[in-house]
Amino acid sequence: MSSIEDLSKEKLLELATNFAKNWLAHDGLWFQAVEKAHGIDHAIELDAVAWSRFSPIEARRIKQFLNLPDDGGLEALRTALDYRLYAVLNKQYSTQEDGRLQFYMRDCRVQSARKRRGLPDFPCKSVGVVEYTTFATEIDPRIKTRCLVCPPDAHPEDHYCGWEFWIERT
Repeated sequence: MSSIEDLSKEKLLELATNFAKNWLAHDGLWFQAVEKAHGIDHAIELDAVAWSRFSPIEARRIKQFLNLPDDGGLEALRTALDYRLYAVLNKQYSTQEDGRLQFYMRDCRVQSARKRRGLPDFPCKSVGVVEYTTFATEIDPRIKTRCLVCPPDAHPEDHYCGWEFWIERT
């Protein structure tokens, strides 16, 4: 039996994906338990509270891991978004022009699973606003966040949600 330190690069990448899947499964099971006990509105409310605390922690750890500067702006955010825990599971992309960063979730593991089961999109917009705003401001406090589209909004076929980030010019 080998230890994590003995794993090959390929096995470490596989392990990282496994960790992300396990975390996402736990997140979903937690949500379902709260929803069953207290209803979806209360579950979404508590989910937003959890994300308001988790997202800055995740951002801070990514920032430290990558040695991103405190005032790294949109470039630091664009880099950090690629290192989020679920980035190995979801298909995402970003564009940047005219001092604005647009970030899109092309394939969301949660939404895709619901679609396969014939369920409507999960209405994650209110939680997403908290999640992306707190993540971005932890990377650089100057960054502003706006939701472009997110369920329950109708969205194009090529992405589930879209977010825009910018820094106010003074």
